[in-house]
Formats: sequence, structure tokens, C-alpha cells
Amino acid sequence: MSSADATPKLEKNEYLKEESNNLRGTLLEELADTSTAGITADASQLTKFHGMYVQDDRDIRGERRAKKLEKAFSFMLRVRLPGGVCSPDQYLMMDQLSTDYGNHTIRLTTRQTYQLHGLLKGNLRNVIRGMDRVLMDSIGACGDINRNVMCQPDFKKTHAHAKVYEIAKNISLHLLPKGKAYREIFIDGEKFSGEVEEEPIYGTTYLPRKFKIGVAIPPTNDVDVFSQDLGFIAIFEGEKLLGFNVTVGGGLGTTHGNDKTYPRVADVMGFCTPDQVNQVAEAVVLAQRDNGSRTDRKNARLKYTIDRMGLAAFKAEVEKRTGFALEEAKPFEFKTIEDDYGWNQDINGKWYYVQFVASGRIVDKDGVNLRTAFREIAKIHKGDIRLTPTQNLAFCGIDEADKDAIQKILDDNGVKGPEALSGLRKNAMACPALPTCGLALSESERFIPELLDEFEKVLDEAGLTDDSISIRMTGCPNGCARPYLAEIGLIGKAPGKYNLYLGAAYNGMRLNTLYKESITSEEIVPSVEPHLKAYAKERKEGEGFGDFCVRTGVVTPPSKYTVGQD
Repeated sequence: MSSADATPKLEKNEYLKEESNNLRGTLLEELADTSTAGITADASQLTKFHGMYVQDDRDIRGERRAKKLEKAFSFMLRVRLPGGVCSPDQYLMMDQLSTDYGNHTIRLTTRQTYQLHGLLKGNLRNVIRGMDRVLMDSIGACGDINRNVMCQPDFKKTHAHAKVYEIAKNISLHLLPKGKAYREIFIDGEKFSGEVEEEPIYGTTYLPRKFKIGVAIPPTNDVDVFSQDLGFIAIFEGEKLLGFNVTVGGGLGTTHGNDKTYPRVADVMGFCTPDQVNQVAEAVVLAQRDNGSRTDRKNARLKYTIDRMGLAAFKAEVEKRTGFALEEAKPFEFKTIEDDYGWNQDINGKWYYVQFVASGRIVDKDGVNLRTAFREIAKIHKGDIRLTPTQNLAFCGIDEADKDAIQKILDDNGVKGPEALSGLRKNAMACPALPTCGLALSESERFIPELLDEFEKVLDEAGLTDDSISIRMTGCPNGCARPYLAEIGLIGKAPGKYNLYLGAAYNGMRLNTLYKESITSEEIVPSVEPHLKAYAKERKEGEGFGDFCVRTGVVTPPSKYTVGQD
């Protein structure tokens, strides 16, 4: 066998990236092509780096195929919004763009940012130019690159949040691509004619796969820091930010039938000071860039790189690049993942209001005019707006004098407060799935309201209505709603069928375990009901439902599924 034959073949995407002229490819020409509403497969890979996915309405695929029409193509655009913080003017721009060019809804994602759905190819520039006017962009929101950096909103501890949020923003800026393709293609509309650009961090082939970063502030773990490729856990001594515990190797996506893919909780690698964060982040990205698999995209995430190299070797690689050793990790404790719903005061005496948004979908529907309410509040709001990692939205920095006006807008539009929510619903998340996601195997966002209604009947009978139990659903195993860290996790297997997982730790430090495979949607609640009722009668003080399922042997997770165990 020749040496050429022995060289592993790179994934097609690797050649595509290298030959794309820093992510330009044929995008300029294809956006101008009015003969089709879509773009080529190669171009669709490049749009991801600019924050866009090509989608189509799968509900009408068959109808259009019968009429020999192309798919009903549209685009989903995801915003880069580090830490999920924006101004009222920026929110109003997203609302306006959804009206003018989208499907009249705004979606809050599990990566703490906005998505617009239903955008037509010919309107993409108008959307991005509108965002640009209020200093927003979608650069690097998708693709083989660092994506939106998450940060715990931390509404009450405003001093802590201000410090940590600035660090999260700086991480995002530091790891932002330096090329000019985004502005050239979507804003200026002119071809680049200068010298070849250089990407000092990403190079010509960028990363082997997506890369996610989350910054957590204990005792809240709503960012699910152990699901991130790279995590920073803030360590405080009073109001003083000492630094961050660094976690690496989290990731939840899998592929049905492929045992080489699996969810993984991150390892705690060490501790760094606040002024070392960008160096550590860059070093981890570079180590993954140079050691991650480029021959198998399904095994290209950082979690597989670390399992292949070993944590000690990976840490040594990072320290070689930073030029300093990480300190020993410091003690921390996570207690909750739940948002601080309703009206509360921060440490400065100002009010903030956190509104539950079912599956993150801001829409006027069934007499609840949530989108109208948010729009009207944003028009008078003087503080900032914070998106949460659990698909909800908060208006922060509200003066006492403005509180009644905001509450009246909510009431007038039929928007109910947290008193109307069960503990399960407060801790529910779902991905969009059908009809827009091309990867979805079953329903998620459209089905979970009905499922929660059925679960709440059981919870009411068992006396568990107010108990915090996490439930998450996705239409496929890629894990966008982080279902593998839910006490009740549901992952689409086929139309109307799901894999049911139980036994995660409520605080996000232990994965769940497969309990039943390929059950029908009607079998979900009956499968969990006996364990919920047993939990109500037999739980120990402070024991979560996931912990109960493990203690009583409902599921037995392998030790590697828990943070801190090999």
C-alpha cells in the first residue's frame, strides 16, 4: 500500500472550507440567482458560518413534490448575542425584521440568543443590514467555529454579572473570525479585491466541528456548563472575582445507531485568573483545531479529542500554548437551573421581570399576545433585556415607577405570570424540530405543550405540581435542547416515537440514561407515571427526581456520566 493510500481521507467540508476564499465561495452569485429560492449544498455549508441555515417547510414537501415544484425553501438566521443581553432598540429591530421578512415570530434559543425563521433568500441582506444598524450581527452563530458565548444572567447579583458578562463578551470578540466575507456579501455587496486575508486563530479550514462556550455563576447552572466544549465557572470571594474553573470536553450530540458517538459531561481541567481567560480560550480552541478529527465529522467535537488524547495530555497541550500552568480548581456548588420567574428586585433595589416563554417562541397565539406585549414593553423600557439559557426573557433595571405600566401591558395581552406554571413546565425546553429543521425525526416544539398537559395531571395527583423537575425534548439526537441533561429526556427516533431517558442530576452534573427505546408518544407519560408517584411517596429530603431514579435503580448510569468521575 502506498503512503498516499494510507493517508486518511479528509471530510468533504475540509476541502470546501479551504477553497472557499475565507467563507465566500459562490455565495454572492447564488444570492443573486432568482431562478431558485434555495442555494447549493456547498453554499449552504458556508452560510452556517455567517449564522444562517437553509430550511424548508416539511409539512408541504409531498404536496410540492407532486406538483413538481422545488421545496419551499427559506432561511433561519441566528444572532450572535454574547451573554444574551441586548437593548430595547435591538429587541424592537428583531421584532420589526420578523414582521417585515420572517414568519412573525421570534425564537429564543437554548444558546441564549434570537433566531428568525421563514426568511427568503432575497431578503437576507435586508435583514442583516437592519441588524447592523443596531450593532447586531450573526457572524459565527453557526458553523465550524466558536458559537454564541453563553453567560448566566444572574439578575440579583448585578455586580458579579457585570464583571463576568464583560469577560464573556471579550471571549466572543477574541474568537470572532477576522475575515471580511460577512460584511462584503451581506452588507456591502461588493467582491473583496484585496490581499488574501488571514485567520490567525482559525486558519483556512477553521475548526473540525462546532465549538461552544458557556460561563456559569454558581449556584445557578442554567448555561449547563458541563455540556459546553469549553466552560468557565466563576469563583467569587464576596464581591471579588478570583477567577474561573475551566471545564473542557462537554457535548451532547449523538447519532442513532452509531456507538462511536455519545453525550459527555465536561472535565474540570483547572483554574485561571480573569486576565488569563482569553489566553486559555484561544489555547483550547487551537488545541482542538490542530488535534480534532478532520476525517470523521461525527467524531470531531472536542469531547472525542479529549477522550482520544486523555485529559492530562490535552491539558499539557493547552498549557504549552498559554505559556503558564493552570492552577488547581477551586470548590464550587451548583443548586439550580431554574430562572427566577416573575417580579423580583436586584441588589440596587431596581426590579426585573422574568417571563416564561414556551419553547422560546415569542408569538401572538390563542389569546395570549406575548409578542405584542414584549414589543410594547420594549418601547417604554429603560433598562436592558436579557435572554436566558432556558429560552426565557427578562426585562431588567426597571424603576419602581414603571413597574405598574409593564404589568398592565402583560395583563392586557393575556400574559400570565409564574403562578400559572407547574414546576415541570418551568423547567421544560424543546427544540423547533418539525416542520423547519431538516434533521428532525419527530415532533418537539409542537408536541411538548400537549405532553406537559398530560404530565401535569399526574403531578397534580401525586402532589408534585410545584416541584422542580426538568424535562427536555428534541426531534433528533443532536441535542439542541440539551435533553441528555434532563431528569426526563425525550429524543426523537422516528415519526411519533421517542427514546426516553431518566436519571440526570437536576443541577446539570450527571447525564441521564436510556430507559426505554422507541416508545410511542402515547406511551411516554404512562412510562414515567409510576416513578413520579413513587418519588412523591419515597423520596429523601432534598432529593431530586433524577437522583431518586438512580438511587432506586430505575436506571444505572455509568460513572463517566457524572462530573468528577472517570
